[in-house]
Parts: sequence; structure tokens; C-alpha cells
Amino acid sequence: MKRLILLLLLPALAAASPAQELPRHLRLDIDKESGVYAAGERAVVTCHTDAQPHDSIHVRIFHNNQLHHEYSLLPSAQDFTVLQQALDSTCAVSVEVRCGQDPGAAIGYVVAPEGFRAGYAEPDDLMPYWDNLKRQLKALPMQVKKTALTVPQNFQGKYSCEDIEINCLGPAPVRAYVSKPVGAKKKSLPIIILCRAAGVKGDWCRCSVWECVNNASKGNGALSLDLNAHGMLNGQPDGYYAMLENGMLRNYFEHNAADRETYYFRGMYLRLLRAIEYMTRQPEWDGKRIIVIGESQGGGQAVAAAGLDERVSAVVLNVPALQDLGGARAGRRSGWPQPIENHPFLTAEQLDATLPYFDGALLIRHSRAEIYCEMGLIDTTCPPASIWASLNGAKGKKTVNCVPFRTHAWPSGTIRPYWEQKYLRPRDAFIDNYLK
Repeated sequence: MKRLILLLLLPALAAASPAQELPRHLRLDIDKESGVYAAGERAVVTCHTDAQPHDSIHVRIFHNNQLHHEYSLLPSAQDFTVLQQALDSTCAVSVEVRCGQDPGAAIGYVVAPEGFRAGYAEPDDLMPYWDNLKRQLKALPMQVKKTALTVPQNFQGKYSCEDIEINCLGPAPVRAYVSKPVGAKKKSLPIIILCRAAGVKGDWCRCSVWECVNNASKGNGALSLDLNAHGMLNGQPDGYYAMLENGMLRNYFEHNAADRETYYFRGMYLRLLRAIEYMTRQPEWDGKRIIVIGESQGGGQAVAAAGLDERVSAVVLNVPALQDLGGARAGRRSGWPQPIENHPFLTAEQLDATLPYFDGALLIRHSRAEIYCEMGLIDTTCPPASIWASLNGAKGKKTVNCVPFRTHAWPSGTIRPYWEQKYLRPRDAFIDNYLK
């Protein structure tokens, strides 16, 4: 049974983590910087206001993204306790405060996260299904088109870069940028693959020459591939991507979700597997290291890569999507794109025949890759419960960073330097060290 203790209007306790920084009058702290608590351990959330409020503070407490408790406070000081709570069982908690027209603030934490489990059971034919597709992919003779690209000036003479297109199963080819050090020796380089986040026309969705070449310069040099998720042309005018986003790729994440043979993510995962196969055929590959990196949808692709290709030796996940797609079946919010909760036409029963085959929480069980993961504890797009449900099934070594003040987006404002120092720089250091 969950135990809830509310102690209101107490003097604020010193917080180990910095206050959530937003252009607001309310800021929240939590007494444990990691945001991870054991079952039965008390969590304390405190609030700071720029001036003593003249109105009541509206508080909402969410357990696993479901509204659990709601109340108001009448603070008599600028610093006050919002919540003291001890829970006896696994739960992801978020706390929101609001005062009048102020947009408010939020912070989160998790209790006994090792208890989260995937909402879906693994189908008996999960890996046979993918093994069959991989055999078909391998039987398709590889055809590659390459176009040389100009690298940024500070990399010229040191790195090359190409726009490549590779034939693939499904409706679209692989399209990516590939970079490597000039004159690299055979079997001397690891592979680094960057997978792109959700969307079509944003900069974060498109391949970048600079980012591809910069990744090739990490560690002691690497074979770098920057993969766009959709097999769309690279380096096109903005209008091309806007046309796709408003046309054939509009709401792509809903396409054919009731049919595992035509579901949109089937093609996305197959293009990723084809890209890995291409990179492993490069004579410079050291035959040992493949690291796949991704944020949000890109993190979901990285998990799929590890689960479907045993050669993937490490993944770096930043608020990964496509995890625990059956979370709603366990009474909590699923990972993006939350198809059970959000699909406009299909029922949960219709989706159940497809989603488990693309659920990172099931695929990751078949990998021993090392995992480096960051999650936001107030992220409602890729909820922490969905990510923990996936991580708990992984066999490889794990480094997990929970960020109590992070939504799905990167933190901004004066909290940004703290986040960069505490979370972003260690992530970059992990990548760099892995490639050395």
C-alpha cells in the first residue's frame, strides 16, 4: 500500500538540487539531487517565491502521470514546504505549483524505479519476426550512391564527408551523411551513429555535415554516420521538408499502426539496420565498437539498434521515445508516441497486435550493450516510468541520470549552465572516452 504524508507550511529544508529555473515567480526544490528514492524513503519538495504570495498556491501531485492529489496552500513566508511524502512502492511522482496567473513550476522524482516493468508481455515470435526481416535485408544486394560534400573549414584536409543513399526493404532508402578521418588505417576506427529525433522539418530532424564530421573527430577518430529517420533527401531547401511534414509524412507515427508489416517504424528500424550493415563493411572499422546515440525518437532507434544487432556495443540515450509502448496496459502513460492513448482511429486491442514488435522495452532485453541514459522526471512526452521499464530489462552495464527539473526539452535559463555541467558534459565525455 502506498503511504502518503502531507506536512504543510513547514519551514523549507535545504535542497541538494538547484531550484527549477524558469522565468517565473515560483521555483521548486527537492531534497535529493538524484531524484531517486528507495521505497519508504521520505521525499521533501519545497517552494521559493520571489515575494510573499498574496494568493493561494495551487498544488497538484501526479503518480505515474495520473492526478493523485490536489490542494491549496496559504503560505506565510517566501520559502515553504509543498510536500513531504513517503511511498512504499514503485512510482514516478511529479509536483506542480501555480499561483494566480503565474505559469507555475514543476519538479519530479521516482521511488523504487527498479520495480517498473514493461506493460506488454514479449510475443513468442518477437525475435523470429525480426530475424526473418534481417535475412530478407541481407539477401538484398546492397546498392550505394555517394556524393562528396564540402566539410567545414576547420576540418578540411583532416576529414571527408559524403551524402550516401542505400537501397533497403520498405518504402524508402537509407539516406545519411558519412564522415571519417582522411587516411585512416584498416581496422582502426570505432563506429558512431547518430539517430534523429521526431519530426520532419526541424533542424533536429535533418542530417548535419558539421555534426557528422564533428562526431568523426571524437575520441581518436571514428567512422561517423548521421542518419535521418525517414529516408528523405538530405541538404534540401526548407520548403521540401515542410512539404513532407504537411503531406506524406504528416503524423507519420500513426501510419498503419494496426499492421506490423506496414507500420511506419518498421521501415525506420530496417533503415537503421541497413545503415549499420553498411558501416560494418567499411575497411576502417575496428570490428569491436559500435555506439549509437539518439535523443527522443533517436533514442528509441538506438535501443532498437542494440536489441536487433548484437554488434552494437554501446548506446547513449537522451529522453528516449518508443519505450514501454504498452505502459497504458499497466495503468500508466506509455512512451511516445503514446499510440494506445492518442491514436485517433484505432482501439487498444487493434494496436496490441503491432506495438510489442517495436517496443524498446522488449527489444532491449536482447542486447548486452552498455547504456548511458538521461531522463527528465517531469517529462510527459517520454515519461520516466516508460524509460525505467525499458532499462530494467537491459542486461548491459547502465549509467542512468535522472534530472528532477527536466521536461522533454533541454533546460533553459539560468539553470542551463548547471545542467550542462552536471549532465551534458559527462554525457559528451562518455562518448569521447568510449571512442578512444
